[in-house]
Amino acid sequence: MQRRKSLGIGRIPFVVSSVVALLLVATVVSIKVVHAPSPATTSTTTTILTTKTLTADGVQSSAVVQENSLPGSRGWHLAPGNNSSEIQGFATATEAQLGQSVNLYVNTTLASFHVEAYRMGWYQGLGARLIWTSPTFKGIAQPTCPLDTSVNMVACWNWKLSATMVVTSAFVPGDYLLKLVAGPKVASYILLTVWDPASTATYVVVNRSMVEQGWNTYGGYSFYAGRGGCIIDSSSYPVCNRARVVSFDRPYDTGDGSSDFLTNEYPLIQMMEREGLDVTYITDITLSIDPAILSDHKVLLSLDHDESWTYTERLALQHAQANGLNAVFFGAAAMVRHVRLEPSIMGLNRQEVDFRNSGEDPLFAKGTDPNNVTGNTWESPPASWSPLSQIGVQYSGYLSPNVFVPMVISDASSWVFKNTTLTNGSALANVIASDIDHVIASSAEPANVQVLAHSPIPTSAGTFSGTTWNGSSYSDMVYFTNPTSHAGTIDTGNNVWIGDLNRCTSAQTGCAAPALIQITNNILHVFGQGPAGLIEPATSNLASIFPAGS
Repeated sequence: MQRRKSLGIGRIPFVVSSVVALLLVATVVSIKVVHAPSPATTSTTTTILTTKTLTADGVQSSAVVQENSLPGSRGWHLAPGNNSSEIQGFATATEAQLGQSVNLYVNTTLASFHVEAYRMGWYQGLGARLIWTSPTFKGIAQPTCPLDTSVNMVACWNWKLSATMVVTSAFVPGDYLLKLVAGPKVASYILLTVWDPASTATYVVVNRSMVEQGWNTYGGYSFYAGRGGCIIDSSSYPVCNRARVVSFDRPYDTGDGSSDFLTNEYPLIQMMEREGLDVTYITDITLSIDPAILSDHKVLLSLDHDESWTYTERLALQHAQANGLNAVFFGAAAMVRHVRLEPSIMGLNRQEVDFRNSGEDPLFAKGTDPNNVTGNTWESPPASWSPLSQIGVQYSGYLSPNVFVPMVISDASSWVFKNTTLTNGSALANVIASDIDHVIASSAEPANVQVLAHSPIPTSAGTFSGTTWNGSSYSDMVYFTNPTSHAGTIDTGNNVWIGDLNRCTSAQTGCAAPALIQITNNILHVFGQGPAGLIEPATSNLASIFPAGS
């Protein structure tokens, strides 16, 4: 892993004047663009000049526009009737740089398979570009993955190596689906983010590898579920037979191997690449390894259900916000779970630890920094670090599966709702689902928090913590700005915002997607210019919100 610079010391804050922030962005950079018109393993490169331009949708990059003008492919889709259980695999990296080799471990009883690498984006609406096709590899029927019963961790360290993929210059940085193909209707995916440590893109999307792995029950165990009897305690919540450590050395058991990438991440990626916005991609593990990377960007984009954060990640964001980085939390429940990384026998940062009971954690009471001891949440002792100052809202519960409620606008005068025709009290149907956040009465609440949407959630619709009012809890979308660095932060209070971007079409009556896309572009437009408080300072409106605070 390439290290570029240290965090904090000697850093130049990227607070800029409001005059500069409002100017047209016109940065010229020499880059390489790769043309791969066929599935061949060879490619050509052309040096071009990239221009960044401020548009109504956000800061646009000519390189992203050009990339998405290249021929796309629908080949990444799985055929109707596909059986992904016949071939499953994992990679020895969640993220890779150019020049890195990625080992693939694949389990199939079929005689052979090959791999197709797709960069996910827009590509004339086809959704991806085929970057590389492997030779044919021999199929291997891999053994059952061992279970470490001391922590209920399933790790497939006993699998044989199936293939190695070199990340050549053909792999334009981005989010990839590696499609394992053993037959016309036998295929599955492996996730991989190709990242560029030298990128200075305006927007950095942080993919949620640790969240996906925490929910992964391949082999029967996750941080939320397990099999058999209790292993350490006898609690019913969290369930006592859960995993305390999960391994990246195993396939994902959902999404045909892609976990929830296609619902909780991809719709935003597709939208931004369609609009040619100046975006680059990392994972939460990348940020944990290289926290200084945020200083090279203006906006961090946290995706739906981004609940699992390491101490290093939180410090990195805290430092960056203090130096002008804008942040958008598209999903509720951000920073709820407290995790840390450790190596496996297959590589660094391949195991994720979350005991969810600090007393069980071996680091507890051993003189270790309490911020590395994993309690049930970040607010739990001994860390006792509320995310309120970083995201502006408190996690407050979840709706039952497949239950959606409207988002109700509370401050339609805000710049966030520009060009939407929404007014105070407007309700966007079927927008809020899964986890929710709301503002609370606390001294840790940012002083200028502005509630943009205040949406009642019937308590009959799910399970909620804290105070409820007349049978309702609330989902709050908030905006606040740092009084010193002027960094802006938005939390939608809704855990399916990204999925909502393509859940319906404008041709369907009452579809909220067009309004949500406009709101998202308004945010990207303002945030992409630098510290948002220099352009649109937040003003508290809590006095007008009722009920407010739990």
